[in-house]
Amino acid sequence: MKRKVNKNLTSFADHLDQQYGKRGTPKRNAYEQDFEAFKLGVLIQEMRERKKLTQTQLATRCGTTKSYISRIENNASDIRLSTLMRIIQKGLGGRLNLSVTY
Repeated sequence: MKRKVNKNLTSFADHLDQQYGKRGTPKRNAYEQDFEAFKLGVLIQEMRERKKLTQTQLATRCGTTKSYISRIENNASDIRLSTLMRIIQKGLGGRLNLSVTY
């Protein structure tokens, strides 16, 4: 059986270049920063669910509010590093490791 090749496909990297510009451009940088915030919210939500905690329980453990946890998980709020550390350490019993790339 012969496989059909779709010549109209583009790679995800090419798609990002077309939609947001090349890496280093202001529009692309904004997209990548927003995406990192989105991933952070998903990570916190997944960790919370794995620990079988509600948003309210997590908020109580780390001294914040349920609505703040919800905003973080839904990418609707910026998060301070100190708050992130408290959520990870006190709320979820984890360790936060950071890395910087340039």
